[in-house]
Parts: sequence; C-alpha cells; structure tokens
Amino acid sequence: MQIGQTAEYRKTFTQDDFDRFARISGDDNPIHVDPEFSVRTKFGKTVAHGMLLYSTIGRCLGSILPGAGMVQISQELMFPNPTFVGQEITVHLEVADLPTPNTAEISTNIAQPDGKMGCIGKTLVCVSGAKIDFDAFSFEGLHYESEASEHRGLRVGQKVLKTRIFSPDDLAKFIDLVVETNPIFTDRAYAQSQGLRDVLLPGGVLGGLVSDLLGTELPGRGTNWLKQKYHFLNPAHPNDEITAEVEIIRLRPEKDLVNLRSTLINQIRDVVVEGESLVWVSDLE
Repeated sequence: MQIGQTAEYRKTFTQDDFDRFARISGDDNPIHVDPEFSVRTKFGKTVAHGMLLYSTIGRCLGSILPGAGMVQISQELMFPNPTFVGQEITVHLEVADLPTPNTAEISTNIAQPDGKMGCIGKTLVCVSGAKIDFDAFSFEGLHYESEASEHRGLRVGQKVLKTRIFSPDDLAKFIDLVVETNPIFTDRAYAQSQGLRDVLLPGGVLGGLVSDLLGTELPGRGTNWLKQKYHFLNPAHPNDEITAEVEIIRLRPEKDLVNLRSTLINQIRDVVVEGESLVWVSDLE
C-alpha cells in the first residue's frame, strides 16, 4: 500500500437488501423497512441502515483495499445524507496514512449520483498477515455537558441492554448479503493461523446490534443515525454471547439530537467494542 492509493466499488440497494439486513440485525426501524411509514417522514421513502452502509464499506476493505486478512481497529462514520432504496452508491477508499508497518488509516466515503455524500468516515486497520494486537489500541470516550435532562420522554442516563448469540448461520446470511470474502470472517483455518480461535464477527454484525437498540428501543422506532464511532478492543466470534448496552449521555432539545455511549461485552466480561452514537429523534414513532 501507498499513501494516496484509492479503490472504488458501486452498489445499488434494494428493499430486499434492507429487509434482509433487518432480519439479521434485528433492526426493523420503520424508516428502513416500512415504505408507508417512511413516506410520512422527511425522507419520503425507505433509507438504508447506517450499518448496512458500513457493512458494504467493510466488505470493500476486506476484498479491495487493503484486501484479504484485514482487521479493523476503529471506524468513524458520519451520515450527512440518507441513502435511498434503489439509489446507486460509490464506495471510495483512499489510504490516508501508514502509521506503522502493520497499520493503515483509510478514508471510507460513500458518494451518491448527484455528488452528495451518503457516508463520510475513516478507519484504522491492521493489514493482512500482521499480528493482531488489540491491546495496543485504546478508546477514550468523550464526556459531555447535556443541555437538558429530559426530552421527548428520553433522559440522560437512560440505558437499554440486549444479549444475543450470533450463530454461524447468522454469519453465513450476513456474508451472503454483503458478498463478504475476507477470510478472517469466512475461513476458520485462516483465522486460527492468525492466532484467533475462530473466525471473527464483522464490524457490521456487531454494529447491527447497536443499530437494533437505537432503532427499536432507545431512542426507538424512527430514530435517524447521524454519526457513529467504534473501537474494537477484543475479538468476537460466532456463538459468543454478546451483550450490547446503549446509554444516553447528552440531549440537545433545540436540535432534536441525542448522544449515546455504546458498549458490547462478551460472556467472560471482556469489552469487545466501545463506541458513541449521535442520532436525530424528530421522527420518533
């Protein structure tokens, strides 16, 4: 890899893609799966899950740039414009920095046909063949002063949890949906050769659990995702018991914005993922 190296991938999402991702993740927020509800919102039609967009980015990272064997350490995402059903997108990847011989910082953007951006982001990845040392990276969450303690029935400190076990069949359905080819997710022998006990769960699968909580429970159905950060702190595998928690840490009533902290832990209480979300709640069901 070289700084400035680029790659592109084009994709058009169907309603079936949205519905399949909803079944895999559990996030059946009506802005993604209910055309009749969506037509009454500012969008006018169903929009892609943020985590489906992220899953497509992840698929490109593992198949195009940097390629097979890549493992993400962190991902930042901003969704400045909705991506609609039937709309072609172009995923654009560009190597922004090579912090160490084993890592790369890559911009991860999604453009729409009119030039608007459906997603703006960046990721830090561990490149193929490098020893994956999750302990070498850390996450420092932000601390906010909230403009209000309550808004639309939401409260600072309010939290919800959900525990789920993603089976090999769940992973297979995800791999089929996004056409995932990275052997770190598809080939157990390869994953074990990298010092892992099994294939990893992709970031889009783990992020889908956060998406489920945000879009169906807190803030709830109709939530629109604007920004997300993820830091992957420990490996997660099929058949692990993953408990996700999202907690409101900031309310901005004048803009209908809510910040939430997200944490995913496994069955032995290792933190798998830490993150933060910014969502817009004016269309809550």
